[in-house]
Amino acid sequence: VQLQACGGGLVQAGGSLRLSCAASGLTFSTYGMGWFRQAPGKEREYVATINYSGNSVYVADSVKGRFTISRDNAKNTVYLQMNSLKPEDTAVYYCVAGRDTIVIRTTPNYWGQGTQVTVSS
Repeated sequence: VQLQACGGGLVQAGGSLRLSCAASGLTFSTYGMGWFRQAPGKEREYVATINYSGNSVYVADSVKGRFTISRDNAKNTVYLQMNSLKPEDTAVYYCVAGRDTIVIRTTPNYWGQGTQVTVSS
């Protein structure tokens, strides 16, 4: 299984970025997908998950109202739209996959490589 994330970069506070994660090696439409992040010196933090069909999402309180998770099963891709970015959103963002959408909020089956997001003040 490979989860290839991209779309990170440097953005000013208040700006937007969209992360993408292309999945391969799994039947994408049967897996829940999600995003975690890890800031320097901090523990890895759950950000958002979406179920296999895309009709159920969970978003962490810290990003609720600013971040949106979505997926395109035809493209085997999950997205994280990040708006109104804050310096505290600076972190490496990781794409994850798991059979159970609830369980992957703590224990994903698969992790991708991270993509760096840096928000300047």
